[in-house]
Amino acid sequence: MIHPTRTNLLILGEKALSVSKSIGILKARRQALIRELLHTTVPFLDSREEIRRIYGKALDELSVSLGYEKRETIDSIAVTSEQELMVEIIEKSIWGLKYRDIETDDSPVRNPQERGYDYSLTNLHLEECIYLFEKLVESMIGIAAFESKIKIISEEITKSTRRIRILEERRLPELKRQIKTISLYISEREREAHYRLKKRKEIVC
Repeated sequence: MIHPTRTNLLILGEKALSVSKSIGILKARRQALIRELLHTTVPFLDSREEIRRIYGKALDELSVSLGYEKRETIDSIAVTSEQELMVEIIEKSIWGLKYRDIETDDSPVRNPQERGYDYSLTNLHLEECIYLFEKLVESMIGIAAFESKIKIISEEITKSTRRIRILEERRLPELKRQIKTISLYISEREREAHYRLKKRKEIVC
C-alpha cells in the first residue's frame, strides 16, 4: 500500500489527472480514426461492387466473342496483348499510423491500337471484353490500396478501445480508490490531532 502522506496524495492526484487526459486524447483519436474508416469504407465497398459488375459483364462479352472467334484466336490475342505494369508501393501515414498505398504511372486501360494486334479484324464484343478486363485490373489495383488502409485503421481502433477500457475500468478507478483511502486516513488523523490539541487546552485551562 502507498504510504498515506499528503505528498503521495498529490502524486496520485496528478496521475489520475494524467490518466483522465490520456482517456480524452485516446477517445478523440479513436473518433477521428472511425470517421476516416467510414470515409474509406464507402469507396471501398463501391469498388468491390464495381469489380463484380465489370467481371460479370467481361465474362458475358467473352462468351459472346467465342461465338465469333475461335478460342485459339482469342488465346493468341491474349498473349499478344500482354502488358507489364510498374506498380509502386508507397508508405503513407494517417494519425501516426503507417499503411501502404499502391500507385502506378501507367493505366492498364489502353487504346485498341496500343494492344499489339490488328483490332480491325476482331469483333466489337471481343474489344469490349478486353477493355473490361483492363478496367478490372485497374479497379483491383485501387481496391488493394483500400484494403491495406482499412485493415490498419480497424486494428488501431480495436487497440485504442482496449486501452480506453483498461484505463477507464481499471487504472482510473484504482487511483481514485487510493486517493479516497489516503484522504480519509489524513482527515481522520487531522481530526485526532485536533481532538488531542483541544484536550490539552482544556487541561491547561
